[in-house]
Amino acid sequence: MRTWQKIYARRLIVTDLIVIVVAVYGAQLLWFGLRPVALAERLQLGIGYNSVSFAITVSWMFVMGAYSTRDLRVIGSGSLEYKRVIDSTIRLFGIFAIIAFLFQIDLARGYFLIALPTGALLLLWTRWGWRQWLRKEQSRGLHVSRAIMVGEKSKSEHVTETIRRAKGSGLHVVGALTRDGSTTVPFAGGVPVLGKYSDILEALESAQADTVVVTGSDEISPLDMRKLGWDLEAREVTLIVAPGLTGVAGPRIHARPVAGLPLIYVEYPVFSGVKRLSKRLFDIVGASLIILVSSPILVAVAIAIKSTSPGSVFYRQERIGLQGAPFGMFKFRSMVKDADDQLESLLDAQGKSSKPLFKVTNDPRITRVGRFLRRSSLDEFPQLCNVLLGQMSLVGPRPQRQAEVALYDDAAHRRLMMKPGMSGLWQVSGRTNLSWDDAIRLDLYYVENWSMTGDFIILWRTIRAVAFSDGAV
Repeated sequence: MRTWQKIYARRLIVTDLIVIVVAVYGAQLLWFGLRPVALAERLQLGIGYNSVSFAITVSWMFVMGAYSTRDLRVIGSGSLEYKRVIDSTIRLFGIFAIIAFLFQIDLARGYFLIALPTGALLLLWTRWGWRQWLRKEQSRGLHVSRAIMVGEKSKSEHVTETIRRAKGSGLHVVGALTRDGSTTVPFAGGVPVLGKYSDILEALESAQADTVVVTGSDEISPLDMRKLGWDLEAREVTLIVAPGLTGVAGPRIHARPVAGLPLIYVEYPVFSGVKRLSKRLFDIVGASLIILVSSPILVAVAIAIKSTSPGSVFYRQERIGLQGAPFGMFKFRSMVKDADDQLESLLDAQGKSSKPLFKVTNDPRITRVGRFLRRSSLDEFPQLCNVLLGQMSLVGPRPQRQAEVALYDDAAHRRLMMKPGMSGLWQVSGRTNLSWDDAIRLDLYYVENWSMTGDFIILWRTIRAVAFSDGAV
């Protein structure tokens, strides 16, 4: 079991070692050259920087192993793996700094200032490269964990659907176990029912599964769960417990043992105080820099629009913002003059007048220049003015029309707790290819789990999405 994970972990060991050797000995070479250099230290042990570099290399590898950066449950996970790599690196160099201070060892600062960031960046780069390779392999059905769902049918179906929706989860659901093992009612997504809860060991063998996901059931007692854990441990089968928490990101979840019970505490989202101020400052600085850097391109776009079709350069459309307040959202005009007057007739002709996300297929109103602007997302850049005015944010929920907001249910109204964004999870996860339900789901997830780190990641992914025109109109 878990053969591919072990092979993958061994590959990480090799690349980690190569990267650390390059970073540490490269820093020594750049700072001191080829000549041997002794340490200036009180104990006069005659130790040189060759010994220090060797000690750092060995210690770095050990600390990364101790912090589980190559743990079979972490490798290929993305942000959690990267976080552990950075944490272990910072702690290692903190330990060396303390040792140098206590024993009055005069270590060259430049040596450390080269080795630390270089090693950290190279480690992240190689881990990212391996992760991209792993995702390509998993898209072909290779190097995935074969999972069996154990629990009530509705809960197992929900977890299965969520796993399948998330690209790169590394899990492939191959079967399910239900209370009575009945196959008369089909399992969503074509997942076969392999039997009852008591058939789990036989189901693991028949399905060649290496992972069990317990989705919850009153029929499974704490004693049965403990025994199940022992049985799976003996077979090196991974045990995952999926709590009934939907749309909650890891940083909001804190596990705390109480009297031997692994209780899960969930923080509520906060949109006030320092967090709101930091997001506003981020918007102002970011929007100002983007306008400054892209100003020549924006001028060229304005000239192209004005010279190729009649009408104004900019287009202003009412959208719904924070707490349901309407505002005028700016865009470069990408359609013919008076395009709004033609919308209703086009929607009626395509039978979409009663549907959300009012998109016209093969819209004839888009100009030739406008089609390029939409493909490159240059038509969105005037929204930077909305950001500076405080009506929008660089990252946030999708700005929608009043007619679309009117279709919200109670849950969807929660997305109005934050300013709409120029970009968001909706843009980096399919953009206009998303269904209405998926767009709302992603917006709600963002609102519930907002963080500055998440905003930086979304902006980076936005650049990639725009560069490859993924889902653009």
